[in-house]
Amino acid sequence: MKIQKIECLLASSALGLTLLLASHPAHAEDMTPAQIQAAVPVPDTSLIPPPTAKDVAAPETTATVQPADKSKDADAKPAAKPAKAASAEPAASATASDSAVADQLRQVIGGKQFDRMVPRKADREGVEQFYKGRDYAPLWVANGKLDDRAKAAIAYLKQVDIDGLDPNDYPAPDFAAATTPEALAEAEIRFSNSVLTYARQAQIGRIHFSRVGADIQFDLIAPEPAKVLAKLADASDVGAALDGYNPPQPEFKALKEKLAELRAGTLAAKQDEEKPKPVVHIADGKTLHEGMKDPRVVALRKRLDVAGDKNSTAYDVAVRDAVKAFQTGADLDADGNLGPNTVGALNGEKQTHRPPADPVDTIIVNMERWRWLPRDLGNPHVIVNVPDYTLTLYNDGKPYWKTKIVAGQPAKATPMTSAEMKFITVNPTWNVPPSIIENEYLPALQQDPDALDRIGLKIDQDADGTVHIWQPPGAGNALGRIRFNFPNKFLVYQHDTPDKYLFAREKRAYSHGCMRVQDPLLYGEKLLGLVDPEGRYTAAKLQSMFGPDEININLPKPIWVHLTYQTAFVDEDGKLQFRDDVYGRDAKMIAILKGPERKVADIAIERRADTSSKPVKMPVGTYGGSRYYGGGPSFFGFLFGASQPAEPARPRGWVYGAPRGYYGPRAANNNGRYYPTR
Repeated sequence: MKIQKIECLLASSALGLTLLLASHPAHAEDMTPAQIQAAVPVPDTSLIPPPTAKDVAAPETTATVQPADKSKDADAKPAAKPAKAASAEPAASATASDSAVADQLRQVIGGKQFDRMVPRKADREGVEQFYKGRDYAPLWVANGKLDDRAKAAIAYLKQVDIDGLDPNDYPAPDFAAATTPEALAEAEIRFSNSVLTYARQAQIGRIHFSRVGADIQFDLIAPEPAKVLAKLADASDVGAALDGYNPPQPEFKALKEKLAELRAGTLAAKQDEEKPKPVVHIADGKTLHEGMKDPRVVALRKRLDVAGDKNSTAYDVAVRDAVKAFQTGADLDADGNLGPNTVGALNGEKQTHRPPADPVDTIIVNMERWRWLPRDLGNPHVIVNVPDYTLTLYNDGKPYWKTKIVAGQPAKATPMTSAEMKFITVNPTWNVPPSIIENEYLPALQQDPDALDRIGLKIDQDADGTVHIWQPPGAGNALGRIRFNFPNKFLVYQHDTPDKYLFAREKRAYSHGCMRVQDPLLYGEKLLGLVDPEGRYTAAKLQSMFGPDEININLPKPIWVHLTYQTAFVDEDGKLQFRDDVYGRDAKMIAILKGPERKVADIAIERRADTSSKPVKMPVGTYGGSRYYGGGPSFFGFLFGASQPAEPARPRGWVYGAPRGYYGPRAANNNGRYYPTR
């Protein structure tokens, strides 16, 4: 076979030479042998591979195998080959289209119109970083049109009202109308800006807290723009990735569910069905008290489930105590007598919490405030809900212990902030804040130079004129016997109080901003039991430390304390609860969201510096030396008159510098444990 192929090549070469000479008759005889040799086609003399089975296969065998392969080999799919060839040109066009958009993105980013498309500087920097890192390849556009990632993001942003946001704040450009690379590039950038705006506002809120009040402070951490876009570029589920910027707390998700029910009109009917109805109606009549007999006592015993004979008409000690307990919970005078107000409350006539004018708006602003809180609340952690006047200790994400508090007056509001509780002080000294010295004590001293003698305080003056007033530890100390310290810019803390009667009231806004705890010793036991179990602290053990000197108990692990303002929340039974807008924060935020300020509401504003902690100075020598004033009625009885049930306002202050003796000598207490002392 090789010989036949070589002979064919030689024959073809000879034929080619003959034709060459024939085509040049005039010059053929003039050509030199070398020229003739050069004109002869040279055959390929490389070794030819040895013959294979195909070369020697019978023709009929080849004809029968081919049809069998086409019908039986599913992987071959010979019919698909022409389709691939046909699609080669569109694929090339798609690549060219994306490349053209990328070229336009390169020009747009950093150009004059870029500032207009992406107003925030941080977002512009993030957009530039992200697109530059991917060589300006588009994120939302492929093959000259909207891709699946963009469709999923647009669909998600259209329904963010379920999270208390406004879909109109995150518009999607008209990608269908963008038919040129320039228009597609602009739509790409504008939509990236919408996505970044959503991620930021979902995480830290549409309203910056500084626009609501000067007594709010949180460490807001906005998502990094470049990382947001990178996360969406890599996400297999774009909707889930975007949803991840909302608060993760169960309390936020519970409000989200109630918002949906409220908008659907199902919440009111559902809560009406769940609303407890009085089991027994108490008839009107004369006031009943211990020692009396009356037929109405039978109904009263059943209504309050008093132990013993339910058919007894005697108003005995058990009935009196049951009535007193009910009165305490209903914010009534707890005298144990059955008067008209108590009867009305027993029959459900007293509405303790009025629903807001627009529950939807109230829920939305409460969801907004959840965005200010840290994503990780800490374990364990404490949440103070001022409008509910409660303090709840959480452990492993669940309520562990709860108690009542007294919070700040509307004019001296308890702030909103998060801070770490680092130590507890037994037998605290009350260092009077400068604001109270200036606004309350000094005017009192001007009226009566011996005023502090009846208040039980010490006063002295530094060489530079600074006035200090404090109250030594003791049973009558304004802070009671124990203080819980979590350093913060507002100089507030939680503490005991000698004025326990205020806890019987439902609405307890009476302090100067600090939080008075109903059962502080049990609070200390619960806190220390979680972070210092080896200390074996109990309420009794803490009480045994009472004395004339401060004792600081350092927490081995700081506990986060979050001061919140939840006028709408879902209770442990799954019911939506509303509380009064005692400080007007709801009204302020609703007005912002519905007014022109909403366009810039997420931008912080500067507030006038708080001067309440600025030292008070008087002419040197006004209060020379140090004097102790003891005895007489309490300070609040002096300020407000002993006959007034006294809004027992407590201070809003902080131990200036470190607590007294905090870094001083250490001494062992009677339990053998060491704490810093004075």
